[in-house]
Amino acid sequence: MLTDLDATFAALADPTRRAILARLAASEATVTELAAPFAMSQPAISKHLRVLERAGLVSRGRDAQRRPCRLEAAPLREATAWLAAYRDHWAERYQRLDALLDELRSAEEGQRDTGAANSAAP
Repeated sequence: MLTDLDATFAALADPTRRAILARLAASEATVTELAAPFAMSQPAISKHLRVLERAGLVSRGRDAQRRPCRLEAAPLREATAWLAAYRDHWAERYQRLDALLDELRSAEEGQRDTGAANSAAP
């Protein structure tokens, strides 16, 4: 699974490839359609698509003369699941930090209240 994750994260590391995936999330598209919004050649877009295909994020179909590209979500789900473990870990850490800060605030307020009561006494 780590090899698949490596390929997924390597593919996602490039902003052009992320933009291609965002476009494909809306609907399938041909290489020409995918290349249109970018200031790069169709062969350059094809290279990005090959990286996405190797990572399993994109597949190409055949519809008569048209060869549409489609988003394949399974690798993204795997990456999300991998990240979720770390998100849960850090959420737990932040909750413990919040609890500690609450304890410190309570202790500080208790000292202030005690100090104010002592200075008010004759």
